[in-house]
Amino acid sequence: MTSTHAGAIWLLLDSRGFGGVESHVLALAAALREQALPVRVVFLRDYGPHPMWPALAQRGIPYDVLGGGWRGLSAALKAAPPALLHTHGYKVGLFGRILARLGRFPCVSTYHAGEPGPGMVRYYNVLDRATARLAGGIVAVSQPIASRLPRRTRVIDNFVPLAAAPTQWPLVAGFVGRLSHEKGPDLFCALSESPRDDGDTAPGDAPDRQVRFVVYGDGPMRPALEAAHPRVRFAGQQPSMEAVWGEIGLLCMTSRHEGLPMAALEAMAHGVPVVAFAVGGLPGLIAPGRNGWLAPPLDLPGFRAAVRTWAGLDEAGRRETSDAARATIAARYTPQAVLPRLLAVYREAGWRPADDWRDHGG
Repeated sequence: MTSTHAGAIWLLLDSRGFGGVESHVLALAAALREQALPVRVVFLRDYGPHPMWPALAQRGIPYDVLGGGWRGLSAALKAAPPALLHTHGYKVGLFGRILARLGRFPCVSTYHAGEPGPGMVRYYNVLDRATARLAGGIVAVSQPIASRLPRRTRVIDNFVPLAAAPTQWPLVAGFVGRLSHEKGPDLFCALSESPRDDGDTAPGDAPDRQVRFVVYGDGPMRPALEAAHPRVRFAGQQPSMEAVWGEIGLLCMTSRHEGLPMAALEAMAHGVPVVAFAVGGLPGLIAPGRNGWLAPPLDLPGFRAAVRTWAGLDEAGRRETSDAARATIAARYTPQAVLPRLLAVYREAGWRPADDWRDHGG
């Protein structure tokens, strides 16, 4: 861990593990550093060893872990005011926007979540959206999220680096994400069962009895799902999916709510097509029948039919769909395509690169 320095762009988050927000922050930090801009990833609180820390160190990106809460963040910002504070998440968004106003430095907030959240999280999300106007710049990763924010919100896509093209396309349907209700892992697991077992009224049996179903992730729903679905392999939480994408032939996004999920972009960047419910920003990403497939929200028979279509493709068909997925990322979702739009929001919020940034870049 390193100490904070003034004059850098701070990417602030409150994180216990590695998910879509963390993938976004890691990709953004790497893109900013490649542009020779001083950037630091700042964690609000220390929850123990974090899988992002080695990934950041490997890329030479400085990071800090604060004491937690309002006081810890306030003290760090007073000790070394950033050139710009970029928040990711409801708690750091609330704290960061207020402290940026008090400290008179620019702040940008990115809104990632498409789901309202349960219990107190729902309440905090309402507060998070209500205080969005305090930010100098507001970014949403999909239009449905932006529709609940002030009009000046910019919709800026998530982005990922393009990976090498795959050389094989295994008959493995994968789920990647937290095993919680909004992500729909129960719906994914239902795909592994025959229609008569899961209540699906579509004719026929499961999409293809040779398809293997694998869950990459963890969460509160895992014990019940693991007990109820013996055909599904539960691989657990992965420190990084980079080495795993080659094991997956199709990514299944069974989310009930979404923004523009990093898992879908990462999969397509690795040539793994996506089948998804048409929620959040996914309809703008997926061209059905070309780079993946879409089903109406919660339409499990339609989703099952898409998986069946993929499983029935020959090798040439899978290669064609894989190439189309990578081409979509190359055209619209790489750092080179997206970062200039985000830097424009930074400038509109009041960010000005320091002439002496090399003294602070870490």
